[in-house]
Order: sequence, then structure tokens, then C-alpha cells
Amino acid sequence: MSYQPAFDASIPVLTEVLGDAVEAAPAGSARKVPAPTVDTGERLEQEALRQWSDQDWHVLERRLSERILHQLQGRVDFVLEQRIKDCMAEALQRALADLTGELRKGLQHTIEDIVARAVSQELTHLRTLKK
Repeated sequence: MSYQPAFDASIPVLTEVLGDAVEAAPAGSARKVPAPTVDTGERLEQEALRQWSDQDWHVLERRLSERILHQLQGRVDFVLEQRIKDCMAEALQRALADLTGELRKGLQHTIEDIVARAVSQELTHLRTLKK
């Protein structure tokens, strides 16, 4: 049984990248490179190494950088959003626990005051009946 690496369609293969870069090469370039296929991939690499100018390499570098940054930005946004949600959930949970504790203490104090007043009023009422 041979190992088959997982194929991720979102990652461009070299022939796609080189094909895009060749299409974006300066208009004054006299060489014509056919659209990349599985059969022409190696030939494209050899031709690029042999014939491309510094400007062609700079175009390729810029396009690769832009494509990679664009692909990473979506992933970074997702991860950042998840981390923010997690941090916010944790902070809100702590704040809710603190608020619940404060409300509980305040409610306890209020109930104690109400009961004390009610007992005091009831005792006062009973004393007035006794007289």
C-alpha cells in the first residue's frame, strides 16, 4: 500500500502559479508559453529558469505573495474571530459570576432589611394591642 498525501484544492500547484505569472508577464515579452498542464509543468519550470528576466521573477514573487496573503487573510480572520469570541465568552462569564454574586449579596441585604422592618412593625402592632 502506498502513501497518498491529502490533496488540498485551495493550495495552487506550481504550474497554476507559473501560468498566472507568465500571463501577467510584461506585454513586451516575446516568448509565448502555453497554458500549463500536467505535461508542461516541468517544461515551464525549465523555461522559466532559463529565460525569465529579473522583472519576470519579481512579477512572479509579487503575485505569489499577494495570493498567499489573500489565502492566509481569510484563515487569520477566522482564527482571530474565534479567539476573540473565546476571550469574550470567558470575560463575560467572569463578569456574570461577579454580577450574580453582587446581586445575591444586595438581595440578601434587602431581604434582611425587609424582614427586620416587618418584625419590628409586627412587634409594634402587638404592643399597641396589648395596651
